[in-house]
Amino acid sequence: MSSTVSFEQIPPGPDAGSRRTINRLKRAQGQLTALIAAVESGADCRNVVTQLSAVRGALDKAGFELISAAMRDCLTEPADALPADGVQPGLPVGRPTLKELRTLFLRLT
Repeated sequence: MSSTVSFEQIPPGPDAGSRRTINRLKRAQGQLTALIAAVESGADCRNVVTQLSAVRGALDKAGFELISAAMRDCLTEPADALPADGVQPGLPVGRPTLKELRTLFLRLT
C-alpha cells in the first residue's frame, strides 16, 4: 500500500508579509540584546539612547507590517464572505474590523 501526500495536507509556511514581520522582530531582538549589554556595561547614554531608538523603530515597523497585512486581507476579501460576527468557521479568531485596525494603528503612532 503506497501513501501519497497532497499539497493541501501540508500546512503553508508564512506568507511574504509574515516573513517580513518575523525578520523585523528578529532584528529588534538582536538590537534589544545589544541594548541590554550596553546598559549592563555602562555604555555612554548617547549610545544607549541611539540603540533604544533603533529597537523602537524596528518594533514600530513590525507593528505597521502586521496592520498593513490585516488591512490588505480586509480589503481583498469582501465583508459579506464572512458571517456577521466576522468569525470564519474553523478559525479561532475572526478578522479585525476596519475600526479595530484603525485603533491598532493609532496605538502605534
